Amino acid sequence: MKRHTPQRSLLAIALAAAFAPASAQQIVTTETVEVIGTTPLAGIGVPRLHLPANVQSLDDRRLEEVESLNVAEQLVRQVPAVTVNDIQGNPYQVDLNYRGFTASPLLGTAQGLSVYVDGVRVNEPFGDTVNWDLIPHSAIAGIDLIPGSNPAFGLNTLGGALAIRTKSGFSNPGGKLELSGGSFGRSNTEVEYGGNNGTLGWYVAGDWFREDGWRDYSPSDVKQLFAKLSFRNSAGEADLTLSQARTRLVGNGLVPQAMLDERRANIFTHPDQTRNDLTQLALNGKLWLSDAQSLSGSVYVRKTRMRTLNGDMNDDYEDDWPIDPTTPNGAHNRTRTRQLGTGSAVQWNLSTDAHQLALGASWDQARMRFVQTRQLGTIDDTRGIGNLLDATEENKLWGTTRTASLFATDTWSLTKSLHLTASARYNMSRVTTHDELNLVAPNLDGDHSYHKLNPAIGLSWQVLPALNAYAGFSQGNRVPTPIELGCADQANPCTLPNSMASDPYLKQVVARTVEAGLRGTLPGNTQWNAGVYRTLNTDDILFVGTSTSAGYFTNYGKTQRQGIELGLNGSVRAIDWYANYSWLHATFRSDACLLGANNSTRGTAAECTGAGQDDEILVKKGNRLTGLPEHSLKFGLAWRTTDWLRIGGDVQAFSGQYVRGNENNQHQSGTYTDALGNTRTFDGPGKVGGYAILNLNAEAKLGAGWQMFAKINNVFDRRYATAGALAENPFLAGSFQADPNDWHRQTFVAPGAPRAAWLGVRYVFGGK
Repeated sequence: MKRHTPQRSLLAIALAAAFAPASAQQIVTTETVEVIGTTPLAGIGVPRLHLPANVQSLDDRRLEEVESLNVAEQLVRQVPAVTVNDIQGNPYQVDLNYRGFTASPLLGTAQGLSVYVDGVRVNEPFGDTVNWDLIPHSAIAGIDLIPGSNPAFGLNTLGGALAIRTKSGFSNPGGKLELSGGSFGRSNTEVEYGGNNGTLGWYVAGDWFREDGWRDYSPSDVKQLFAKLSFRNSAGEADLTLSQARTRLVGNGLVPQAMLDERRANIFTHPDQTRNDLTQLALNGKLWLSDAQSLSGSVYVRKTRMRTLNGDMNDDYEDDWPIDPTTPNGAHNRTRTRQLGTGSAVQWNLSTDAHQLALGASWDQARMRFVQTRQLGTIDDTRGIGNLLDATEENKLWGTTRTASLFATDTWSLTKSLHLTASARYNMSRVTTHDELNLVAPNLDGDHSYHKLNPAIGLSWQVLPALNAYAGFSQGNRVPTPIELGCADQANPCTLPNSMASDPYLKQVVARTVEAGLRGTLPGNTQWNAGVYRTLNTDDILFVGTSTSAGYFTNYGKTQRQGIELGLNGSVRAIDWYANYSWLHATFRSDACLLGANNSTRGTAAECTGAGQDDEILVKKGNRLTGLPEHSLKFGLAWRTTDWLRIGGDVQAFSGQYVRGNENNQHQSGTYTDALGNTRTFDGPGKVGGYAILNLNAEAKLGAGWQMFAKINNVFDRRYATAGALAENPFLAGSFQADPNDWHRQTFVAPGAPRAAWLGVRYVFGGK
């Protein structure tokens, strides 16, 4: 995904300048053309304005100015149509939403974005999840967010693809040492160094993040190491990279609104720990076959180990307590997941005046082993779990995923101002699971195959020198993951994050996107864009919650995301600024009955009360999807007051959203009687309100390579929530209520972090 001018073009310019007669020498200034990669592998690239989509890009300068911790934070603060649900309350465990599609580290979240680092897909095979803590932050050179269901980026590209490029000793020579600390007991150390001798390059970066957290029992520790050895000459290039990470994250999740009102740092239950370990080795290369042709390729091996420990309610307590009052009320749910993924890809590239063509093939496979145990115990006064009994195995399986793909993409310059881009990819996938705990059906054994040909076509027209128009259609797909196939039985809901039941078949999800827009420049170095889009998902896979920690996956007819994106950015003397607005209308497009045990309208729809069923709600065509704000507005500026001082700030404003469990958008607080004569009381509105937060940052150059920087998040200490769910609260004033009849059905929320400030110092040397 690197932006570059082809090496041979640079060589030709250099030779012409060296041998031109002195009397003919002159300075020639050409317009800078931003080039975007159109496949995960490095090709030749296509000028941004030739593409039928409004690609969003962040370079290393913009990344460093905001001083964010990870990719998700960078995007939500600077890119339109991006929002987050901070369900876990940990900066490394947020759900990143783009156009209503999600990349999340949480199993049970419907995934719809593909994520690549230097051409290697980092969506984990077990659940298509994305672990932001395993992406080397200091080593990021740039990020491209490619909108739409672009088939060139393979599986899971339903709403977009995120392509991350890393630094090398050629692109980033020199070194940096950075130390920062402040609120929440946070400390952050970043070290990087790179260099080259003209042919060989080397680069290494390390990050160490630690904090106590702002909520109870929420310390986290993230260690990342990235190293790259590079080779460059006139015939080609190669990069050998090593990525390692070891992290321990605590994400305490949702909390009842009533408990949050009592004390801002309150949590529901604990512990909620996730430990991740990664080792990845990748080799990428490109060989020039001629002035117009090149061959790109990559191979990788990726090994991850993930362990979770969650202190939860015993999901059997409510049913068992009336029979046996000594039933344990809490449980430690533990999981261990090991994944070993390998893959390779090859791509032939052709670059002429008329065509930017790429033909390729890829192969990815992964082996996974998963174990889950449950250890019953007693909820103590801190809402932790004590008096633990012996652990029992709940699930034990191993599985495999395999995907082979053939793809092609071409940007054809019909005229100098009209460019046609066409792409296609044929995916062949197989997902198998083998139950090692239950050897007799019904169990987790499964063997499912999926095939899909996805096309895309679009036009870009340079109407005027300062006005560009584009329009396009694209289609993408994703196949059900082992976690979804293993948790697809309504009669056997699963305990998140990973418990599974019998293995019904799920259909693959297919997304079709149409979009169009205008973009251009205005006097005063101002750029603008305006676009519309609509994506229709068929056989979308949704997670239907049956409690705060359990549920099942199911295919749900159709869902739709459509919206408008508007953007402005520019420079006025010493001030760089941007303003972005997006409108998202994300809705169900099919009617269905879904479980909604804590929704006030449960059991009131005649369509959902057959056979005495009283815990379902009727979701109708047109109801809004939960967890997605309709409006988002973002402003930002950076003011270089002097040569040595920069002051910046940004504002993000989001409208309210419906919470999970309120998929019919009808929940209200109060006491209600269902069609079967059951009377229940419900607290909370079933939605979270809109909010706006202001962040400030500054950087001062002290001389001799030394810099000082500071940032303040949520300057006005705004109390807000980024997501929520309807669930049952068994606590009153923090104490567990033994009788389930005393529990309250309430709105749980994901509270946003309070005001926080950090101060740091940076030393750069050797050419950076």
